[in-house]
Amino acid sequence: MRNRYLDLLRFLAIVRVVVYHVTGWASLTLVFPAMSVMFALAGSLMAASLHRWGPGAVLRRIRRLLPSLWVLAAVFVPAMLLTGLPLSPKVLLWLFPIADPPANDWGALALSVIWYLRDYLWFVLASPVALWLFRRAPLLTLLSPYALLLALQVGLWPTAPTAARDFGLYFGPWLLGFAHQAGMLRRLANRVLVPLALALAGVGGAWIVTHPGPRGYDLNDNPLANALWSAAFVLVLLGRGPATTAWVDRHALFSRVVTVFNRRALTVYLWHMPFVVALTPLVGVMGWTHQDPVGLAVRVALVFALVGLVTAAVGWVEDVAARRPPELVPGGRRPARPHAADVVPTSPAPAGAGHADPSVVPVRPGFGRAEVPRQWSAREVETVEINAGRP
Repeated sequence: MRNRYLDLLRFLAIVRVVVYHVTGWASLTLVFPAMSVMFALAGSLMAASLHRWGPGAVLRRIRRLLPSLWVLAAVFVPAMLLTGLPLSPKVLLWLFPIADPPANDWGALALSVIWYLRDYLWFVLASPVALWLFRRAPLLTLLSPYALLLALQVGLWPTAPTAARDFGLYFGPWLLGFAHQAGMLRRLANRVLVPLALALAGVGGAWIVTHPGPRGYDLNDNPLANALWSAAFVLVLLGRGPATTAWVDRHALFSRVVTVFNRRALTVYLWHMPFVVALTPLVGVMGWTHQDPVGLAVRVALVFALVGLVTAAVGWVEDVAARRPPELVPGGRRPARPHAADVVPTSPAPAGAGHADPSVVPVRPGFGRAEVPRQWSAREVETVEINAGRP
């Protein structure tokens, strides 16, 4: 059964990322630190997969991650090769981005979001060992990425590669996802969680106010503030999430939108930035400023519309990667399965009355005219009961 609260958080995070890339509003990073939330959700799901499948979960996760990237690469890598990208063995990194794959000048901007897949891949590969350590020393393991980031910020490792900074910044939320999956965040008492979250947010907020970046109070320019502020958000969002989010599914259209964004998360994320870059010249052509509300609204709408078209065209690759039946638009209604409890045992109907075929009996009133086999084996009853509980 899917956790619709986690689905809702992922939906909000993806929408926030797209809107931020179109508008450039630094305040959005403070209102909702989307990337850390996405890594925390991914860490929670990865821990659950490792618990169920063991080390084989790594291959399963990679299998679901890479095909969407390959579709993007099939379009953009040839285009970059034709416009100045040197052909070298490094191009193969587009098949398995364990390091930054090469790009030319325009490709580097349009495909800049690839860093997320690179970090995601690192974290997936590191997860079996990290989870083993986390189960034996949870607090020490959880604090390690933040200690690494602090050491980098105070200059103890001046020549550190980008990988070290990203591990310090985003592997912390990934491990908080481990804590969420283990139920540790939920078990934290309010007298511990609330002061801790306030302290992290306070220190992170003070740090960014006193150390603004080139874009002002944008968390993306300040790794330490980003890590602390985001940790506070993740603690509250995952540690004190609502017990139920049934309201999401009470609104059919909104529920479908949330489902689509979750089933097509990689496609939306990978393809939105090329359209953001392609539509940027509209600012000059239409005479808008970068802060013009009408211009920004039009660009946001156009980006989502174009991403929607691409998602309809190639989003089914995510279904294939997850070994689901391909769907054009995910979340459609599936045929209802009969529940064993709905079968009404009856004696054969008198001649000329009721059903003409004595091998079937009606279901309970209110379940339509559907008919089910009269004779059910114990295995069939068990199967229907299990299937009826699936989403």
